[in-house]
Amino acid sequence: MRKVIFWSHLSVGLATALVVLMLSVTGVLLTYELQITRWAKTPVVALTGQDALPMDELAEIARLETGGRATALEITNSPNAPVAALAGRGAKTFLDPYTGAVFPAQGAGIAAFFQTVERLHRWFALSGEGRDIGRAVTGAANLGFLFLLVSGLYLWWPRSLKWRILRMNLWFRRDLPNSKARDYNWHHVFGFWALVPLLAIVLSGVVISYPWASDTVFRLYGEAPSKLRRPASGGQAGSGAPAEATGLDLALLQAGAILPDWQRMQVALPVGDRIKVTVDSGTGRQPAKQVRMTFDGETGGLVQRTGFEDRTSGQQARIFLRFLHTGEVYGLWGQTLAGLAAAVAILMAYTGVALSYRRLLQPLLKRRRKAHLG
Repeated sequence: MRKVIFWSHLSVGLATALVVLMLSVTGVLLTYELQITRWAKTPVVALTGQDALPMDELAEIARLETGGRATALEITNSPNAPVAALAGRGAKTFLDPYTGAVFPAQGAGIAAFFQTVERLHRWFALSGEGRDIGRAVTGAANLGFLFLLVSGLYLWWPRSLKWRILRMNLWFRRDLPNSKARDYNWHHVFGFWALVPLLAIVLSGVVISYPWASDTVFRLYGEAPSKLRRPASGGQAGSGAPAEATGLDLALLQAGAILPDWQRMQVALPVGDRIKVTVDSGTGRQPAKQVRMTFDGETGGLVQRTGFEDRTSGQQARIFLRFLHTGEVYGLWGQTLAGLAAAVAILMAYTGVALSYRRLLQPLLKRRRKAHLG
């Protein structure tokens, strides 16, 4: 059985090595994509000592500057941060909260770079029908990587649990005679210490890649599979009608009082009798730290509050797995751990291919060389 698993491990490793390497490299590059892109695209507001404009006025400016396409305003909990008018997926127009002036766009090059890396990571940056092929290949490689992790643990497990033997596979050795022994040691050590985060990344990747895996998550909780929809961030845009006077500032003050550690708020546009605010006390990609509140448009009183805990268990698990894949569910330290695990996967791919080369090709090349010389 051990021989069967070993050769299966080696074969799957060689078959998926290049794709796993690509997924790992792009995974490392995307580690801090959220923070870098946000830093590059967000201008800094000069503080002049004047009071900020009423949010109703900023909402009207956002409507005019976006041609009625603005679906939400995003406010950041910092005095020198701009107010962002959201129009469509990812499109933001930044406004000076004190003057209403529009900031020129910036950071387009960095944003385009990360978009390209993300497309590479998902489907080799292919387009059209090629995108489905690329997605199928990366999904299959991810499944193969899952097999490598499970079979690798079986192969790593020593037949004798003596500390002397365990230590050889738990830590790096300096007294190694050659590069083959070094690669063998590195492959085992890196594989062991990165096993848990890599399993989390790969398992969640399988759920993201395959509908049957996503459906299984819901069924494990006794729920019918369902599509997760992003909560609506605003009403119908493009009506051209100016927003009516509302208690928007009062509603935002109420939201800030309810969650004083908030980082960002999004208020849906256009504003009417009900003011819908999404309050985020995390990085922006931590669903458990996002709360949706509805306030009365005249009094600013809280009408309804819903959060991550109000979703079904199956929905919570599925959303958790989505952001577990990038580590973002645990914030900056989770992203860092995921990035380090992806970097380890690069070394594991290299050492695995190097060991396979020495086992399969090197003896063949030596025999051919001897035959040629003879």
